[in-house]
Amino acid sequence: MRIAVIGAGKMGIWFAKFFLSKNYDVVLADRKKTKLENLKDLMVDLTTNFQEAVQDADQIILCVSINAMEEVVKAISPSLHEGQVVMDISSIKEAPVKTMHQYIKGATVLGTHPVFGPGSNGVKHKAYILTPTNTKEQEFAEKFKLWLEKEEAHVFIMTPKKHDELMSVVLGLPHFLGLVACETLLEQKNLPETKKVAGTTYRMLFTLAEATALETPDLYAAVQTNLPELGKIEDTFMAKAQELLSLIKSKDNKAIVERMEQLKKRLKESDSDFVESYENMYKMLESTEK
Repeated sequence: MRIAVIGAGKMGIWFAKFFLSKNYDVVLADRKKTKLENLKDLMVDLTTNFQEAVQDADQIILCVSINAMEEVVKAISPSLHEGQVVMDISSIKEAPVKTMHQYIKGATVLGTHPVFGPGSNGVKHKAYILTPTNTKEQEFAEKFKLWLEKEEAHVFIMTPKKHDELMSVVLGLPHFLGLVACETLLEQKNLPETKKVAGTTYRMLFTLAEATALETPDLYAAVQTNLPELGKIEDTFMAKAQELLSLIKSKDNKAIVERMEQLKKRLKESDSDFVESYENMYKMLESTEK
């Protein structure tokens, strides 16, 4: 089987290496020749010609930004044909899937979202979402699901709309929290000292803040501006933060305690495993200790 990976960014390179490790024939395409020249040791075919990359491929993986999606899909669509499958890996699904359906007429389309980054060592124990929209796509999604599950991935099939609703919470809110936390921490003149004496909770906070700031800016901007429910969720966060801040400023210890007890009660009702979170936090951070 021949796999064409379009886009030699971090995730494009990751997928090229991943499918190469599974003994597939891989071609990696990117418009920037200089970028490809740095990948000559990758042991895959390299090209700046997208049409050439896709014409003999069985499966095409689109690893391009959401902003570039339409341009790339339009460019490759004349070279696609029946029997091929074209998958994107965008963090947003409704718009990219709609774009692929608009321009791709012969090949099968499938919106996918590997819910992990390029630092991941394979797909084992990672979430992988597939978003078929018709019978043909559903049939391929079921086959791809079985393949991914053999690699021990956690695979979920849902509509693009449902995916975007969930990602508003799963991706959008953590991104927002991380960025705001990072800007707040950078305002503190003694930040280097605080990191030296940090406890577990603070280590978790600045790890999230720094990791968020190091991510791809255009990806985060696209997530923040395209996920449908995110604005409402972030409005709720701001309102809750203001409520808690008012209690803190008024030094209302009793109300703060009652609020936390109520949170524990609600967590217990919605997630019986929530009590493991504190222990899990320690495990995650201890695994990174030097």
